[in-house]
Amino acid sequence: MHDDRFPIKHSLLSLLLVLLFTVITSPSRAQQKQWLFTLDQTEQLAKRQPDSAYIILKELMATAREKNNPLVEAICLQQLGHVFYNYSNFTQSIDHLLQAEKIFRAINESDRLAATLNYLGTVYYSNKQIELAGLQFTEALKINIARNDKKGQALSYGNMGHWYEKKLIYDTAYQYQQKALALYHQLGDSIGIAKIFENMGSILEDYARYDSARLCFEQALAINQQHNDAIAQIEILNNLGDVYRKTGHYREGLVYTRQALRLALQTQSQYQLASAYRDMARGFELLQQFDSAYQYNEQSRSLVEKIYAAANNQQIAFLETVYEVEKKNHELVRLTTQKRINIIITIAIALVVVLLIVLGLVVISRQRLRIRNEKALNEQNKDIYEKGKGLMQAEIRNKQLEEEKLKTELEVRSKELSAHTLHLIQKNQLLEELRSKLHEIAEDDKRDQKKQLRQLVQKISLNFSQDNYWDDFRAIFDQVHQTFFTNLKQHAENLTPAELRLVALLRMNLSSGDMATLLGISQDSLRVARYRLRKKLNLSEGESLTAFIQGL
Repeated sequence: MHDDRFPIKHSLLSLLLVLLFTVITSPSRAQQKQWLFTLDQTEQLAKRQPDSAYIILKELMATAREKNNPLVEAICLQQLGHVFYNYSNFTQSIDHLLQAEKIFRAINESDRLAATLNYLGTVYYSNKQIELAGLQFTEALKINIARNDKKGQALSYGNMGHWYEKKLIYDTAYQYQQKALALYHQLGDSIGIAKIFENMGSILEDYARYDSARLCFEQALAINQQHNDAIAQIEILNNLGDVYRKTGHYREGLVYTRQALRLALQTQSQYQLASAYRDMARGFELLQQFDSAYQYNEQSRSLVEKIYAAANNQQIAFLETVYEVEKKNHELVRLTTQKRINIIITIAIALVVVLLIVLGLVVISRQRLRIRNEKALNEQNKDIYEKGKGLMQAEIRNKQLEEEKLKTELEVRSKELSAHTLHLIQKNQLLEELRSKLHEIAEDDKRDQKKQLRQLVQKISLNFSQDNYWDDFRAIFDQVHQTFFTNLKQHAENLTPAELRLVALLRMNLSSGDMATLLGISQDSLRVARYRLRKKLNLSEGESLTAFIQGL
């Protein structure tokens, strides 16, 4: 579609690519400035030749990703969003802008984030997604206020004014435009002031306050005439023509529309020219000059058809460029992937060969070493065997001596336990006899003797329960039967000291009489004690208590 400009386009594209690839890989301050300048040039190129800008931005974005430069990647995504917006491809524009927004948030680039949100709101606004547009404008305004960015605040206030105007909330819309106007006055930004006057005029026109709207449009026109901004003058002149027509001043309206038409012809601005033709037709129609109205209306219709045809051709060409770039990128990815796979396979094969060679050398070396080691090991094992044999025989002799010593100690301990037990039995028998005789004496009628003898009987009875011989007995018993009480606890843990003594005597297999004497209780009390012990050990009714204790 641009055959006549192709050489210029190609050289400009090559120059920009070289500049971008040079600065993206360098961190110096000077080259960073050059990089920002180059990106600005790319943004300007996007307005004139979007397909060329698209190619540059895609190449730059790929390089940025490869070099892990998220800032450059996000700016490229942002500008690609602009390119798609210029072609009314709102879906792709929103997608790229959202990706840029995500990266700017991640790297804390608040100024660029605010600019992206403002532009994203504009795209949502154009795509009839009014509520989403409002959310973007509101967040951008908050960021600019937090950063104290006056120019950003003014832009956000203007966008918020547009948003409220779209929602037909004219009072709030006008207030936001006034806030924007105040900030632009502080900044001395006459172009911004002109734009806000135009916006305020549009709101006042919707309010049917035509005189105030006309004054705003005239102020905006005067500023744009000073800056020689023809496109902006055309829009305002058309607005002034509308105001005069709405107030019934049709001829005055035609004067402004003719000025807009003249400027549109000079600048060859097709959209503005079509709008001027349409407004001329409307003015002559209101003056009931239908021939002129028909002529301008036909010119407007014919020009609109040309504009749409050119736009369609441009969109088709851009889509072809996009398709070719994407196809090229996919092919590059495929070739890169295949190349990487081939490199990996080659490296893997080389590694396998090297590993096999190394493995062969290692196996041969290990085999030789193993033979030498085995020979040395056999000699060592022979020496060790001879030494071990002597040590083993000495150890066997030592163990035999230890076993004999332990057996002798066990026999001694058993004799001590038996002697201790016999002593206890004899002592308790003696005490029993004394207690019986004392009971007989206590039955006499001599009162003084009775009292004394009863006290003596109580002391002897107390001696049965507090006898220190039981402690010695327990110590000797534990030495002879070391694990007995440990095994007993696995069956019953809540045994009393008296029951533990009974269990020890049962383990020694003493008679009931001897056990009663040692424990200082009667035969009946012994039977009761055995019964209670059976219950605590959970023995069934035919199971022998003595056999169970002996089994422990």
